[in-house]
Amino acid sequence: LCMSLTGQQLADRKLLHAEVRKFLAGRIRTSAGEPPRPRKLGRAQVISLIGPTGVGKTTTIAKLAANYKLREGKTVGLITIDTYRIAAVDQLRTYADIIEVPLKAVLTAGELHQAVESMRDLDVILIDTAGRSQNNRLRLSQLKSFIAAAEPDEVHLVVSATANQACTRTVLERFMPLGANRIIVTKLDEAGSFGVFLTVSQPGGGPISYVTTGQ
Repeated sequence: LCMSLTGQQLADRKLLHAEVRKFLAGRIRTSAGEPPRPRKLGRAQVISLIGPTGVGKTTTIAKLAANYKLREGKTVGLITIDTYRIAAVDQLRTYADIIEVPLKAVLTAGELHQAVESMRDLDVILIDTAGRSQNNRLRLSQLKSFIAAAEPDEVHLVVSATANQACTRTVLERFMPLGANRIIVTKLDEAGSFGVFLTVSQPGGGPISYVTTGQ
């Protein structure tokens, strides 16, 4: 970057900032430039959110549901497999009641497949999954079986902007092979820096689909 600027240009703070922004923007991938993934004929668009614990998946999926229904005018269904936390199911049920969309809670991969099929006439189905530690390979393997049962069109890996670089890289390494093809960055308002955008855009990561705050 600096080699492309002359000494006089480097002394121009405004120009230097503009060049740095351009340089960084060119290295951050977004799903806006990705070709749309083909939907399965006669079935709703199925979108699943996965990720480690505490990154805000349930809140994010509620925001997506509201956006699809209220802004885009689509019919939406919610499915949760996060039955390990009763509060999470109650939280999502509250959101579902507010925006008036159906919600199903499932326990097994077979039930998940059936739930998806029962909502196939809707426009969009959003699946909320239980948070999994990136260090628990058994739980990640179980999550992979759920994803396979749902056959989602999009799998968004949710990562927190507050996580350090080493942690984010491990999350990418463990979760992306489960079928993730998009990344959502959450808690942007709580982050002390924004290096996460460069980390997830590196090889082994993926395009960023959404960015949210903790609110």
